[in-house]
Amino acid sequence: MNAIHLKKGFSIRIAGAPERHLHRLDTPQHVGMVPEQIPFIKPRLLVEEGDSVSIGTPLFEDKRNPRIRFLSPGGGRVKRITFGPRRIIRQIMIALEKDEPCEAFDVPTVEQLDVIERQALVDTLLAGGMWPFFKSLPFMDLADPDTVPPSIIVRLGNDEPFGPDPVVYLKNREDRFGLGMAVLNKLCDRVVVNLTGDESVLSALPDQAVIQRYTGCYPAGNPGVQLYCIRTGPEQNRAWFIDGQDVILMGDFLRTGRYPVQRVMTVGGSLAPAARHVSTRAGVPLRLLCNGGPAGQPAARTIVGGVFTGFTASPDGFMGFYQNALNLIDDGEREEPFGFIRPGANKPSYSTAFLSAFRRRPFPMDCGQHGEVRACVNCGTCATICPVDILPQFTMKCLVADEVEEALAHGLLDCAECGLCTYACPSKIQLREVFQAAKARYYKEIS
Repeated sequence: MNAIHLKKGFSIRIAGAPERHLHRLDTPQHVGMVPEQIPFIKPRLLVEEGDSVSIGTPLFEDKRNPRIRFLSPGGGRVKRITFGPRRIIRQIMIALEKDEPCEAFDVPTVEQLDVIERQALVDTLLAGGMWPFFKSLPFMDLADPDTVPPSIIVRLGNDEPFGPDPVVYLKNREDRFGLGMAVLNKLCDRVVVNLTGDESVLSALPDQAVIQRYTGCYPAGNPGVQLYCIRTGPEQNRAWFIDGQDVILMGDFLRTGRYPVQRVMTVGGSLAPAARHVSTRAGVPLRLLCNGGPAGQPAARTIVGGVFTGFTASPDGFMGFYQNALNLIDDGEREEPFGFIRPGANKPSYSTAFLSAFRRRPFPMDCGQHGEVRACVNCGTCATICPVDILPQFTMKCLVADEVEEALAHGLLDCAECGLCTYACPSKIQLREVFQAAKARYYKEIS
């Protein structure tokens, strides 16, 4: 096992870390899909309102590659399809039946898995809705099923507040994880498990697994940062990555021949009524996760995914396809009288100008910017904190001047989209959003 320490980054101490004990939620009455939050795809609906669907029925496909389909996380009836501007599909809501029907898929046995051809295995994963779990670097798009990656990264542990802990979701599911790893080894010659967090999960990993241990500040658990630390040539830039829990789901799929819908998720944040890990369904309603919302806290912001990289959603929405965390954070949209002279003992910040720099207890985080957007003062804070050394301030100015080639030379494609530069910027510039949009535009041009 190789040990790699991340020297740059920043781990903020946020109150509301989920406890490791796993709670089971009741079965919801509705589940949903949120196609709007899946990057790059061009969804084509395969169902209409009122249609009956089973667990595993295709709901929509990617127009760029119709073989990649997203399957229903529940059996029942399509109750509502919500569209946004330009017919963007925002939500697909499914009202569940008491006895949910379930599609059956033809999957290889464990013995057949040893001799199956790679293309046949790819076709099985595509048909069973497992392929969207693979994403490719550096653009974070769906992996191309017609290519063979230089490596597949298994992310075991997400140090962004507050993702599910591998100690929780691996418990009693080690055999499914091992079966999922066998699938990955058929797809690529080099599969690497990147471990961030508690080493107690090492005993649950297959003996033949290649393991790399990452330590240090956030974002040590980011696949883009991990690849940046170990790559030896440009051919490795197109590596794929998959989350550890999704490897377990792949093992569930091959073991049962059914589309797996069970998920381990977290509910955290300073306004969470109960910060915990929960066992629930894919596409679960957010209101069920937070027990109807934080009573008496109308200023709470519902963040689906990590605090730095997630998206804001209504409590009446649903968990995203790639997100397994819900964070309830104080919105922070209120005036702070005499804030310019307050010592800031309870104000979390990367800067050491506040008394909070001496605090070691978790902070009650809020989403307020505590200031308006200003011009970049070239302070270098973003460069100091950036884990992939892209000099964000100069890269941003190149993009503003439409000098894309120069931005690429600064390392735009190395950006791991971790959000630290946005958090630390004293001028309140949304650097992550600028880089994410620039990468997306460049990707569409070269695709």
